[in-house]
Amino acid sequence: MTKLSVNINKIATLRNARGGNSPSVLQAAIDVQKFGAEGVTVHPRPDERHIRYKDAFDIQPIITTEFNIEGNPIDSFLKMVFKIKPTQVTLVPDAVDAITSNAGWDTVTHKSFLSEIIYECKRNNIRTSIFVDPTIAMIEGAAETGTDRIELYTEEFAAQYDLGNEKAIEPYVNCAVRANELGLGINAGHDLSLENIRFFKENIPNLLEVSIGHALICESIYMGMEHVITQYLGKLK
Repeated sequence: MTKLSVNINKIATLRNARGGNSPSVLQAAIDVQKFGAEGVTVHPRPDERHIRYKDAFDIQPIITTEFNIEGNPIDSFLKMVFKIKPTQVTLVPDAVDAITSNAGWDTVTHKSFLSEIIYECKRNNIRTSIFVDPTIAMIEGAAETGTDRIELYTEEFAAQYDLGNEKAIEPYVNCAVRANELGLGINAGHDLSLENIRFFKENIPNLLEVSIGHALICESIYMGMEHVITQYLGKLK
């Protein structure tokens, strides 16, 4: 079964819109695990416009499943990660002013940089994953950094699937096959939803984990979070 890690950034976005602590990010982390999710994901950015660094520290003690922290590995991010020691760190090359992640790493150009960070993460017993576009060269470059896993950036698949283009899955399948050959674990995320997750899961060999936030929170507004998480778990079996 592919694990579901719920990204709770959007809970923090709603909280920050009014100040205070409602809705509670900490309670959301507790609840998604209670409802069956196998992990919690947060993606703090330097301006802390949604998840704050303090949130990441506060969440760590209540994790009973897996804790995945995503982000651009700037100094402040790495200091936080090495103190918290989450289950997994997902390295994402997002710009400081990016609304959301919009590209994977060039693992060839940044091989040395990524290798050094991955070495330090492993030294701290933290599993590593690199956010990558569905390109064979980037998969092969990731393998050379020593990373444990890759996370396939799925925005293009999701956009094309919505248009009825099921062939958009092909580069992801090819990359997954190559990743398996290279001994890399496979994660995926970005714009995956209840509409497309089963098709994606059924076509990607050995998909270990999906990280889903925006769509899941939006769907939960209408159907309730517990019900939505149960539906994802069913589609991921």
